[in-house]
Amino acid sequence: MSEWIEVCATDCIDEEDVIRWDHDSRSFAIYHTKKGFFATAAYCTHQQADLEDGVVIGAVIECPLHQGRFDIATGKALRAPVRIDLATFPVKVEGGIVFINI
Repeated sequence: MSEWIEVCATDCIDEEDVIRWDHDSRSFAIYHTKKGFFATAAYCTHQQADLEDGVVIGAVIECPLHQGRFDIATGKALRAPVRIDLATFPVKVEGGIVFINI
């Protein structure tokens, strides 16, 4: 069963930035891009680096450990050493609040 959970106010995440959000022993990366808000698993699939410490470049997150890259919207692995895609989660914004469906 999935449910919409409140994450934060939209102004808590600068454009082209990412925050880690923890909920029920799970961690998520929440992104603010020019195309809107997105959510993925919080850790790189290569060596579990925290993507909150990574760099958002347009619609791409670059891992801080080995500079692997993922598409923020789809989770697709884009550049070695990452090979496994990130899990993604639906996001909606209502009344200036970001929600994630988990």
